Amino acid sequence: MFIQTESTPNPATLKFLPGQTVLEMGTADFPTSEAADKSPLAQRVFAVEGVTGVFFGTDFVTVTKADAVDWDHIKPALLGAIMEHFQSGQPVMNDGHAPASGHAEHDGEDAAVVGQIKELLDSRVRPAVAQDGGDITFHGFDRGVVYLHMQGACAGCPSSTLTLKMGIENLLRHYIPEVTEVRPVAV
Repeated sequence: MFIQTESTPNPATLKFLPGQTVLEMGTADFPTSEAADKSPLAQRVFAVEGVTGVFFGTDFVTVTKADAVDWDHIKPALLGAIMEHFQSGQPVMNDGHAPASGHAEHDGEDAAVVGQIKELLDSRVRPAVAQDGGDITFHGFDRGVVYLHMQGACAGCPSSTLTLKMGIENLLRHYIPEVTEVRPVAV
């Protein structure tokens, strides 16, 4: 098994590509080691000292490290943990813990606008963000303000505010006049 790595715009996050499916669909975010109980793979990755976050996409694992830790010191252990997991035959997620589809539910008078927002996020934003090892999902819409949840490499990325304001906000405002602003939300 050969695992490739890619840097991301977030210097604290590295993307690991195991060359096989990680999740059949959706994403899974483990912002703390306590959240990793749903996944044997996430537990193995968090066992490496210095790991502060783990995120799964369909074909990648994104790992976030503590600022004081150097990638040269933990990268070999992470490669070993990921390889060991896939060779063990264990599932990525424990039974009963399906990956998230991403977007929060929203109904009511704004349902049509929210549908357009989700469609634009799914078709234009999420594929590009996944290439950088992260995900951005719809969290809410209130009086013209779209609230988005940033995960994986996007969470804590120095360029995430610029991406939200100059990229996503401009895109949504262009196609959906009801949108006036985009804000990040911590979940």
